[in-house]
Amino acid sequence: MPPPSLDDPAALRRGRVAVSLLFLLFGMAIGTWTARIPAVKEELGLTDGQLSVGLLGLAAGAITGMQLTGRLVDRYGSARVMLPVAFAEAGCLLLPGYATNLGTLALALFVFGTVHGTLNIAMNANAVEVERARRRPMLSSCHAVYSIGGFLGAAVGGLFARADASVPATFWATALVALGLASWSTRWALPRIAPAEPPTTADATEVVGAGQPGQRREPPSVLFLGVLAFCCLVGEGAAADWSTVYLRDNLGSGPGFAAAAFAAFSIMMTAGRLVGDRLAAALGPVVLVRGCGILAAVGLGGALLVDHPVAGLVGFGCLGAGLSCIAPQVFSAAGNRDPSQAGRALARVAGLGYLGFLVGPVVIGGAAELFGLPRALALPALLALFVALAAGAVRPRPGRSRPAEPVSADPQ
Repeated sequence: MPPPSLDDPAALRRGRVAVSLLFLLFGMAIGTWTARIPAVKEELGLTDGQLSVGLLGLAAGAITGMQLTGRLVDRYGSARVMLPVAFAEAGCLLLPGYATNLGTLALALFVFGTVHGTLNIAMNANAVEVERARRRPMLSSCHAVYSIGGFLGAAVGGLFARADASVPATFWATALVALGLASWSTRWALPRIAPAEPPTTADATEVVGAGQPGQRREPPSVLFLGVLAFCCLVGEGAAADWSTVYLRDNLGSGPGFAAAAFAAFSIMMTAGRLVGDRLAAALGPVVLVRGCGILAAVGLGGALLVDHPVAGLVGFGCLGAGLSCIAPQVFSAAGNRDPSQAGRALARVAGLGYLGFLVGPVVIGGAAELFGLPRALALPALLALFVALAAGAVRPRPGRSRPAEPVSADPQ
């Protein structure tokens, strides 16, 4: 069967649906796992310290998968990587449910994390390709679908936990849904829809190193995009780990109201991503990222100065709304720097971003010991302000087509 034409709107719509389904699968898998962590801890009789060691397996696997995937995507195409890995994601989710001790749990989570990290890069690369072919932004909505998937996965896990169902039964239920999503995506996903582009003169100057002739190294512009992703994900990690603690312990709110801080962050992040593509098309990526960074910095920073539970709730909501569109625009910029190396670029950017998600809460915890949590939480606000000042890094390169704008009939 011949590949669909890039001039076929129906094929492009199906391609968008296909990659969106994988973002949904991706979120559901991690959401279900997160919801059942307490049950896994109880069944294996783990202490908090032992559980943290097991969770390191997931983090290490995710980073490993991200770094191994870039070259595979660039060589074979994102669709050829993401589709089999989507089926593997469904299967590997089952592994932690059958762990018998800390060692087998860490190993199971490492395998699951490796597949999870691989799917992360491959589906983002495919989304960038579909975005480029459609000539309009779509990555923010894909990330919104991921957020929705995370909520659905957590809800499924919570319902099974409430019914006293076993952990394996929970994972089997999500895995079967994931298999259905992967099968649907396989039918509609587009193949490699954009030919590998030669880098522009500016890009070639960056990627040709001082070693052997033609040897490629990481473009500094891509590494800087990774720094922006790192700054953004520090804020996400801080909200996940410290928002509830801040409202409860520092502002004296009740447990229910304190928990609403992260809920406000998550809801506003999802809402921001749902409208992010339209904002990117209307404003352009630079203005959007700059405005989002300012919103996150002023919202959280102002809330820390007001020092009131309601202000804290509003502040974390502003942080979620502000950070919502930054990572999708950074990923889109990385994937379009040099389409022939989109996989490797996304792997570097996503890897640095994930590192920020892991390291940020730890750094904030250490700073809280020295200066207090309110001052420590100023770090995400300052990093968001830095992103706003550096928003020009996501500007499309001269000679590169911006997804939101028409391109010439002669593909680059």
